[in-house]
Amino acid sequence: MTPETRPIDVLLVEDDPGDVLMTREAFEDNKVANNLYVVNDGVMAMEFLRKEGQYADAPTPDLVLLDLNLPRMDGREVLAALKEDPELRRIPVVVLTTSEAEEDVLRSYSLHANAYVTKPVDFSRFIEVVRQIDEFFVTVVRLPSH
Repeated sequence: MTPETRPIDVLLVEDDPGDVLMTREAFEDNKVANNLYVVNDGVMAMEFLRKEGQYADAPTPDLVLLDLNLPRMDGREVLAALKEDPELRRIPVVVLTTSEAEEDVLRSYSLHANAYVTKPVDFSRFIEVVRQIDEFFVTVVRLPSH
């Protein structure tokens, strides 16, 4: 497998079980078998990223798909903490959220999100959007090595 098509480790930070299921389905249908890890709140996301507690053996993800509306620690706080950390800031973050609010878009980019994608409500469109994100980061973008 060439470096351009190697499977990547993706951390999905999402508290909606339906969106987790659809994202898993989109990844399973894609050509490259990327590794999808899922946590359902911001505190768990930071533990995963920092390899703390139950996540001591977690891989450093190549990409984070981040919902904004999360319990315990919201996505904006996760994004800020991740981008302030010299060890984590190079990990690309795609905000994948239901929010269409301009203030969320602006704030996410101000916090150095790499992309902001509003989740489509239509099932097939949601699957397609996740596939496109996955495809882009696997075949188009050159990700930093660990």
